[in-house]
Amino acid sequence: MKKLLLITALIVTINFSFAQSLQKGNLVGLHVITTKLNAGATMDQFKEFFISKVLPVYEKEFKAKGYLVKAVRGDNNNSFGIIWIFDTEQDRDKYFNSDGTPNNAGKSAMEKVNVVEEELKKFGTYDTKYTDWVVQ
Repeated sequence: MKKLLLITALIVTINFSFAQSLQKGNLVGLHVITTKLNAGATMDQFKEFFISKVLPVYEKEFKAKGYLVKAVRGDNNNSFGIIWIFDTEQDRDKYFNSDGTPNNAGKSAMEKVNVVEEELKKFGTYDTKYTDWVVQ
């Protein structure tokens, strides 16, 4: 019985420790991206590089969590997007001015990100249109 209780407690703890949810005050940036692949490159190559190389550098430099997502229904069906989650609006503002341009800290972070963005160009390029949202 003790083993069963211990195993149950461990499973519950593990599930909660890996669970992630939005909290009131989080800033969520929703970016719709338009991708232009290079000749000979596939979308799978672009996606894999973006997820494994590009997102981790952005996450490290901007202290935010990023997800590449694919639309499966609606106005943007079959297009891709990026979801950025900052803990707060103020955390986002550490890197960006009110008009969305990078401030000094953002420019410094972008210098580091640009290295991996240049590598991504062997597969293609992308543009984004975004809206930032604050969780109520």
